[in-house]
Amino acid sequence: MNTLRVKIAILLVLAIVSVMALMTFVLFLLLGPPPRSGRALDVAAQQVALVAALAAKAPRSVELLDEPRGHPYRRTTKALRKKLEEQGHNIDVIVARTHRWRRGSLNVWIRLEDRGWFGMPMTRLPPQGVPWWALLRWLFLITVGATAVAVFVSIRMVRPLVFLENAVASVGPDGVMPELSEKGPAEVRATARALNSLSARLKRAMESRMRLVAAAGHDMRTPITRMRLRAEFVPDEEEREKWLNDLDELERIADSAILLVREEMGAEAPERLRLDTLVESICKDLKEQGFDVTLAGTQAVTVFVSRLKLNRALRNLIINATTHGVRARVGVTDDGTIGRVTIEDDGPGIPEAVLGQVFEPFFRADPARRQNIPGAGLGLTIAYEIVTRAGGAIQIVNRPAGGLLQTVSLPEAPEPEAPDTDSA
Repeated sequence: MNTLRVKIAILLVLAIVSVMALMTFVLFLLLGPPPRSGRALDVAAQQVALVAALAAKAPRSVELLDEPRGHPYRRTTKALRKKLEEQGHNIDVIVARTHRWRRGSLNVWIRLEDRGWFGMPMTRLPPQGVPWWALLRWLFLITVGATAVAVFVSIRMVRPLVFLENAVASVGPDGVMPELSEKGPAEVRATARALNSLSARLKRAMESRMRLVAAAGHDMRTPITRMRLRAEFVPDEEEREKWLNDLDELERIADSAILLVREEMGAEAPERLRLDTLVESICKDLKEQGFDVTLAGTQAVTVFVSRLKLNRALRNLIINATTHGVRARVGVTDDGTIGRVTIEDDGPGIPEAVLGQVFEPFFRADPARRQNIPGAGLGLTIAYEIVTRAGGAIQIVNRPAGGLLQTVSLPEAPEPEAPDTDSA
């Protein structure tokens, strides 16, 4: 309940109820209860005395009641008895209304010695006053009404914020937000236009960056080839080997940059895929290539991804573990909704201070950026792009016993709907 909508509603309710309660208290304090008319009581007392005298002379055949009927008005009854005493009459009377919760006729019941009660209608009497329960009912109605108004107002006030929250939540793994409908109040329309404009500019900027990286990677191949041809004619064998190694590194960087662009811009159709089968085939293939890979254990998991892209991502992660972490132990687990691929290694790990930067392009754990193992530094970046675009996540942490633990989480694919075999 710790939301802006609830806080605004509670604030409005407290403000309205507090103001109304304060105004009611001040009015009663300054003005007091409604004034009673002394002249009306005088007239009523005279009428009651006259009717009581006439009723006392009525024959015994007149039917009287054993008890007065209706809801008694105690304050008005007390005032009328006092006025009768002031006029010298000793008459037992009760003022009562026929209905308690709605307006009804007002009667004055007169006791005729031991014969019973005689009722007479009486309209011109001073008001009864406001009892305490009526004030509570008044405050309760104010609270209910204020709550309804506050909830309505708070929902209207935070609607633009909910709109912004939904817009941000709709951003896909590629960083692009779907176009928003420009409807509603002026502020919401203006916000939708601004977000659509921002999304369009961001998409253009990302596409321009990708085209730039792809063009740079592609254009680097021609001068690299020319430099490789010239390096072949370097007379010093040691110097020629250095030149060729540097050119190999440049070529790997260019190829990795082009591959990264293809992963971000590509749209290969996903398919239902057995994750455990794919991992087993990758481990078997890498082991045949001389990598120290051990398949720790697998569980049957089906995911909905691109086979080619996921194969590339997992290969990058496992190769990263074997090259930088000596050896890799790979497993596949399933918790019913998420399939996980775990990759453990026995390497030195990564300093905690830079662990959050591992998916950045050209990242190296060595602050001096020394390259002891060949590679362009884009393998983890490419794997991250592939997995996140498939709706999954990658987590890399240091193991307590040393080395890294890489975890790839992917949502399980729903079971396909069975075809309807019922005949029409």
